[in-house]
Amino acid sequence: MSSVFEDGRITAMLGPTNTGKTYFAIERMLGHASGMIGFPLRLLARENYERVVSLKGKNAVALITGEEKILPPHARYFICTVESMPVDRVVDFLAIDEIQLCGDRERGHVFTDRLLHARGRQETMFLGSDIIRPLIRKLVPKAEIVGRQRMSRLTYTGPRKLTRLPRRTAIVAFSAADVYVLAEIVRRQRGGAAVVLGALSPRARNAQVAMYQEGEVDYLIATDAIGMGLNMDVDHVAFAEDMKFDGRAPRRLTPPEMAQIAGRAGRHMNDGTFGVTGDCPPLDEEMVEALESHRFDPLRHVFWRNHRLSFRSLGDLQRALGLHSDQPHMIRKRDGEDHRTLESLARMEAVVERATGPDRVRLLWDICQIPDFRKTMSESHANLLAKIFFDLTDGQQCLETDWVANQVSRFDRTDGDIDTLVNRIAHIRTWTYITHRADWVSDPVHWQAQTRAVEDRLSDALHDKLTQRFVDKRAALFLRKLKDGGNLAAAVKTDSTVVVEGHAVGHMEGLKFVPDVVDSTNAKPVLAAARKVLPEELARRTGQIESADNAAFSIGPKGTVIWLGAEIASLEAGADILSPQIRVVNEEMIDGEMRKRIETRLRTWLTGEMEERLGPLLAIKTAELEGAARGIGFQVLEGIGGVSADQIGGLRRDLDDEQRKSLARLGIRFGTETVFLPVLLKPKAVEFRAMLWSVFSGQFPEGGPPPAGRVMITRAEDATDAFYLAIGYKRVGGHAVRADMLERVAQMVRQAAREGAFAISADMLSLAGVGHEAMAEILKDLGYRRGEDVEEQPRFIARRRQEQKRRPEGERKAEQNGKSEGDGKAARGDKPDRARKPGKPAQDGSGEKRDRNAGAKGGQKGGPRKPKRQDERPKRQNSGPKVISSNGPAMRPEDSPFAILQQLKLAK
Repeated sequence: MSSVFEDGRITAMLGPTNTGKTYFAIERMLGHASGMIGFPLRLLARENYERVVSLKGKNAVALITGEEKILPPHARYFICTVESMPVDRVVDFLAIDEIQLCGDRERGHVFTDRLLHARGRQETMFLGSDIIRPLIRKLVPKAEIVGRQRMSRLTYTGPRKLTRLPRRTAIVAFSAADVYVLAEIVRRQRGGAAVVLGALSPRARNAQVAMYQEGEVDYLIATDAIGMGLNMDVDHVAFAEDMKFDGRAPRRLTPPEMAQIAGRAGRHMNDGTFGVTGDCPPLDEEMVEALESHRFDPLRHVFWRNHRLSFRSLGDLQRALGLHSDQPHMIRKRDGEDHRTLESLARMEAVVERATGPDRVRLLWDICQIPDFRKTMSESHANLLAKIFFDLTDGQQCLETDWVANQVSRFDRTDGDIDTLVNRIAHIRTWTYITHRADWVSDPVHWQAQTRAVEDRLSDALHDKLTQRFVDKRAALFLRKLKDGGNLAAAVKTDSTVVVEGHAVGHMEGLKFVPDVVDSTNAKPVLAAARKVLPEELARRTGQIESADNAAFSIGPKGTVIWLGAEIASLEAGADILSPQIRVVNEEMIDGEMRKRIETRLRTWLTGEMEERLGPLLAIKTAELEGAARGIGFQVLEGIGGVSADQIGGLRRDLDDEQRKSLARLGIRFGTETVFLPVLLKPKAVEFRAMLWSVFSGQFPEGGPPPAGRVMITRAEDATDAFYLAIGYKRVGGHAVRADMLERVAQMVRQAAREGAFAISADMLSLAGVGHEAMAEILKDLGYRRGEDVEEQPRFIARRRQEQKRRPEGERKAEQNGKSEGDGKAARGDKPDRARKPGKPAQDGSGEKRDRNAGAKGGQKGGPRKPKRQDERPKRQNSGPKVISSNGPAMRPEDSPFAILQQLKLAK
């Protein structure tokens, strides 16, 4: 293959993408006895090799790339990458694909060399874009230029959202990170996408493209790697970016580059479209016109490098590479990868010392051709090449077998993420290239097979990783079935998983269907198919609920009803605190009859729960109580078993002996601080009482009820006094104390106070389980005030009877918000305050100032009036039943309101 065959026919077939140029060239090649064609990518070479093999058989076709060589002894047709074309072989036909790459900064000098010097004996053909036409006329004047027209139209459709792109779309970005981000979005929205990157091995890239071609996914996310002849059924190309990093700096794509990529849309006679998406700005009119009409500014120059190299010395080689062309439209290639590698090795003294004589200089230049597939040109790559040069110039003039084996085995691992696998593939591809130099390794066939096997394993693992990350196979299956117009089969498995076409799409939680498919455009038909089987499943579960034992149900957080670990209903406030309502979960497929059956069963269960946990309390509801006992019983019921003693002060004084006995038989215990049922202080009862109070009030304190067995806790800020009373605790000081323990503490304190001022004892602290400061606060709320210290120890004394007992802060605030203090005193039976000086606010026993109007009965201004002496009070008129005042003398039982009411009933 040389330029000596000047009599052969030279043709330049130029035109846009989808013109059938490659197909035509292969047909022309097969019409000759021998031929060779150079492609810009190993992937394209492999694709066309398989095509020619199917026509001529394996024995007639060779494949030559940097990393792969298949050379039958009698091969007649050679499918190569442009860089790997055997320049010394004579063939009848020779073709170069994508000849416009003469203008590419990185590889252009190789294509220019083939344009100038590669010839077939009978026919030479250059294929590519029309932009190189003027330069071919100058560089190859004898060439016949043939134009080809695109077989389909290409139309700009403008910007579209990523989620609105049509099926069979290729979305283009220019970095691996951006490709991954786009692929993840498409996976969530459309079920998945294939991924094509320049860093993928050909095998992994082919597997991804095949997945797209076979319809497993309808979207392809790619870099400009798809622009070079990958034949796919793409209807639309969407640019997510219009800038790329070219190895030097970011720049905008040129119109020909855009056209090369956009031209992937529409194959054969099918029209294609292109547009933008994501953050890419709309294309301007000039760019759109150029892409649609396929008219672009011609190339003004090509890249060139001297091909007549001198290997007499390292310096001669470097000077030959530095020569300039005498043609103004041919720019010297300055920084080729192999040239930069040579310069790097030439700075190593050990390499320079060995690079003596033409053979060793040529060997060094051949080693510089070993590609760095990581594209980093790192120091490690230069060191690797230096090691190879030293080994090949030592005694055996061959790479050490153990070293080669160790290098290959380092990368024979399929664990790790996508980037790790891509990096390993880049390394092993370098070794694949090395082992294809038969004179560099012992047993090259073995090592070629080894490196190919490692690359294949890594490529398969990479394909699997890409598929797992960017393809929802379940959604892809649904998509294909729906496109074919079929119905999706659904069922519910025994483990409550809901499956459609054998793939899980959700699960049943009690009576609810919880879908997994929520963010895909295919979710609607999938969920519709799933819901077809739900009515039957819900009917079956309704039957299970009806026949289930009470032990199958439990109460969860915030009053939910749990069955089989899932919420099936919730409790809501009813007519009173002991009559909560049951509401079945709002599942739209539960019909009215099923809902009624479930509610009936749950009501039966709840009634049993209340009887088991609050039986003594419910007994009060049906007990025959009279007079004050009935009033106390009513308040205990409303308090779910707990009432502050202050609330029933008047009623308690009205109790006669029989009424006291009736209440005692019901388990009601009277303390100085609370009235409670000891049996309801057990943990299960406390938990149930807390639930009832929260459901009725709509307040769910974050901490919930105290832990089981705890008799004192630090009071929670979001828990009210009413909550603690309802569960059998009372707030005193900074704590909530269980009623029985509070009474024990109060009793111990009363005993100490009988002898006058007292100090806080160790027994008090031990019983209460608090320190001195906290105990002092508790004593204040129990009605004691601090007196004079004795021997630097505080003493406490009981407040005088006319002093109002200090109540917990929460109770005082509630009273101020709800009603006047005067009304509160009447309810508690407290005596009025002593007279105070005019203009001075009254103080309660805790020393806190009260509002001027707080004690005015009926809201009268100026504060409470000074009470009159007993002899100054007006005599009561006999105008009806007596009204018993808590401030007057003790009344007789027959004078109580309840006794008078009973007499009136009997009189009727």
